[in-house]
Amino acid sequence: MTVRIVLADDQTVVRAGFRALLDLTDDLVVVAEAADGKQAVETVRLTRPDVVLMDIRMPGVDGIEAIRRIAADPDLDAVRVLVLTTYQVDAYVFEALRHGAAGFLLKDVEPDELRAAIRAVADGRSLLAPAVTRAVVEEFARLKAPEAAGRERLAVLTAREREVMALVAGGLGNEEIGAALLMSPLTAKTHVSRAMTKLGARDRAQLVVLAYETGLVRPGER
Repeated sequence: MTVRIVLADDQTVVRAGFRALLDLTDDLVVVAEAADGKQAVETVRLTRPDVVLMDIRMPGVDGIEAIRRIAADPDLDAVRVLVLTTYQVDAYVFEALRHGAAGFLLKDVEPDELRAAIRAVADGRSLLAPAVTRAVVEEFARLKAPEAAGRERLAVLTAREREVMALVAGGLGNEEIGAALLMSPLTAKTHVSRAMTKLGARDRAQLVVLAYETGLVRPGER
């Protein structure tokens, strides 16, 4: 499978660097570039890529708003966005995950790691080590109280789905969840998928965010 990619960054040299790197890989192809968030959304709607590498801090419409618009468009449901950032723990990264980014990469990412991340996201797999996503979300969840309507929002989940969601937020993968709850990894994956569908989460990263925002888990809990 060839993975089609859009590069969105306001720095020409950054886009050129990523393009040069990706052009060396047979199964990854850059189909378009964008210099700001507005252009990124328009380009994504036109080209329908598999993955967008999105900078956050761009003039005009920034990366977060661009991610929100992409995630809100049902026609772009299959598009996955990877955030490009300079700092691992960053309030902007938290907001990007909250609005639908599939994960984030540091701009000094190693070439092989970049290629593997793009392939993983395009294939529908979780990009980040769950503990890394948790570190970002937990850091900024400390700054805000859980949603008042959190309990009502989680009412659509079964007790088992809430258990599984809490373990996802705790940084566990499907195999670890299965071992903890005495079920197969496939059953754990099914519960995760059902929780995501019921809550309207695009991926596991958003499920982690929701677990903290609704008060299902709290910063510092293990």
